[in-house]
Amino acid sequence: MIGRVAGIILHRAPDHVLIDVRGVGYIVHVSERTAASLPPVGEAAALYTDLLVREDLLQLFGFPSLLEKEWHRLLTSVQGVGAKAALTILGTLGAEGTGRAIALGDATAIRRAPGVGPKLAQRVVLELKDKAPGVIAMGGALTVDPGAPVVESDAPATRRKAPAPAPQPAAASAEALSALTNLGYGPSEAAAAVAEAAQAEPDAATPALIRAALRALAPKQ
Repeated sequence: MIGRVAGIILHRAPDHVLIDVRGVGYIVHVSERTAASLPPVGEAAALYTDLLVREDLLQLFGFPSLLEKEWHRLLTSVQGVGAKAALTILGTLGAEGTGRAIALGDATAIRRAPGVGPKLAQRVVLELKDKAPGVIAMGGALTVDPGAPVVESDAPATRRKAPAPAPQPAAASAEALSALTNLGYGPSEAAAAVAEAAQAEPDAATPALIRAALRALAPKQ
């Protein structure tokens, strides 16, 4: 299994990238969101990967974080969602947005992904809603900087390093969910409240998320 690729970008396209790893070129399929975030041709990059093996095909799919890779794995476990459809959903909503939509049961948000119809979107939400709290809870640990090591070029004296990606809010959501479950709230209701709070304030720190989630969970008068 190829779990990670790090090297020099030789070619970029909206849906894939060609990365040279010590003389071997790997075609890695990515979402448009990931493609847009990658550095230009000639620079170093690193992606977590999943290898799809079929009788007539081998395809690598790339992700900027382990959290996104985990959501891709779960999305493809839903009947009717292939690897490329899962990439489209993640490219439209991002890993955190996908998690929020599923935790909130928001099939309309899933439908925003091109090619995803209402029935499939509803199936995604229904089948994954109970799994969303677990992924959100792991989000802080799964969002790891791929941090491509220094990549040597043909000139020994020249070394290039991939830029570190911007921090993601998954850790704050994971910590907020943990705090709420420790207070006795059920995983599903806690995950929905945290997702709602994160949707309203995407850059909120953990304490702010907890306060907003508690307000959402408070009995309505």
